[in-house]
Amino acid sequence: MGSQLTSVSVFAPATVANVGSAFDVLGLALEAPGDTATIRRTPEPGIRIADISGDGGRLPRDTEKNTAGVSVAALLTHLKKSDFHSYAPVGMDISLEKGLPIGSGLGSSSASTVAAVVAANELLGSPLSRQELLPFAMEGERIACGAAHADNVAPCLLGGFVLIRSYKPLDIITLPSPRDIWLAIISPALELCTSDARRVLKRSVTLESAVSQWGNVAALVAGIYKNDITLMGRALEDTIIEPERAALIPGYQAAKDAALATGAAGCSISGSGPSLFALCHSEQRAHDANKAMEQAFSAAGISSKQYVSRVNQTGARVMERE
Repeated sequence: MGSQLTSVSVFAPATVANVGSAFDVLGLALEAPGDTATIRRTPEPGIRIADISGDGGRLPRDTEKNTAGVSVAALLTHLKKSDFHSYAPVGMDISLEKGLPIGSGLGSSSASTVAAVVAANELLGSPLSRQELLPFAMEGERIACGAAHADNVAPCLLGGFVLIRSYKPLDIITLPSPRDIWLAIISPALELCTSDARRVLKRSVTLESAVSQWGNVAALVAGIYKNDITLMGRALEDTIIEPERAALIPGYQAAKDAALATGAAGCSISGSGPSLFALCHSEQRAHDANKAMEQAFSAAGISSKQYVSRVNQTGARVMERE
């Protein structure tokens, strides 16, 4: 199969999808936390979920229902059809180590999926590029939330800021990352399924709201290219999605106001929530924003975890090969 490796471990990072106003079209990768997948070659053909740790027994061990299993199966089916190196059946055992809370809005399902797909590809001698792996990772998202969207899996796989211009055809654009940007991330002890967060969204919007949103998305991309964190913060303003989802996150507005009061450039919901992210000009400002948000959620009786991160420029990375 083009490789003598017997085992590969890959770490895939948390991600912030939507990034305020850019619903379903923009995402970025964080340095931590993340998930790790280890795939071992086995003499028996087929894909098995050998072990999952850190999920409290909640994720399916059935390969056809597990996001990582589904994505790796899609990859192997593609390689078989393309006659990759005179394809011979290969067996794989997948072990997942969850470092991300489930339903947190930090791309938990994406991290597991991307880690597994990259590990499987590496085990087989890296027949596909990172860009070419994206459609298979997206299949895991279809299982997780019913829609094969890419704003989590693309930055998780590729790193940095990633813009999804189109799905038909799939057109992914990597953007530069502002040099001095820091992110404050807070994950309150709440769980919000992406499918539930999508159900509350309106199916139509006013022209006025749409125009405002277009302007903010354009300004956000301009801020990224101009290395202008202040402009990026202003451009996070979301007139369509955030007003609907904020009601699902107790203490959200107080936490957002608290972050902005510390000097954060902007603050919004990470993915479908309940996590929040704040764009900051320095590491200290990010810590200050996290402390303020933690106090706001605590006042509402909600505990939380906090992370401070730069933008991860590389995405998923191979940790071990044997």
